[in-house]
Amino acid sequence: MKISFVIPIAPRTKKNHQDIIRTANGRRMVLPSKQYRQYERDALLFVPSVAEPIAHAVNVRAVYYTDTRRKVDITNLHQALHDLLVTSGLLADDNSRIIAATDGSRVMYDKEHPRTEVTITDFCGEEGSG
Repeated sequence: MKISFVIPIAPRTKKNHQDIIRTANGRRMVLPSKQYRQYERDALLFVPSVAEPIAHAVNVRAVYYTDTRRKVDITNLHQALHDLLVTSGLLADDNSRIIAATDGSRVMYDKEHPRTEVTITDFCGEEGSG
């Protein structure tokens, strides 16, 4: 199995795009920012539909092309992408039994065409190693 697609939007992280709000009872709550929620709505349009969510071990390779040379934490980019893949229904969950690897992922710079190139393939690693 191989699924490839491009999200032609500058990658965003949830961690760096958060709002802190106060609830009616005065408690503070951290939510994704308006900018991140818009990114998620827009990005969902580019994730392919499947009849059944993928529920077996896969490698999710993501090449993130950012429009800035600032340092970015790839782990935070992965978190946002993986949550998006679950929200879209492409993946059943983002736990380590389903997203078994992110081999080949990296962050690159492309000021003119920021995007995320995603390739999902069956994971063929050794069981129980590591």
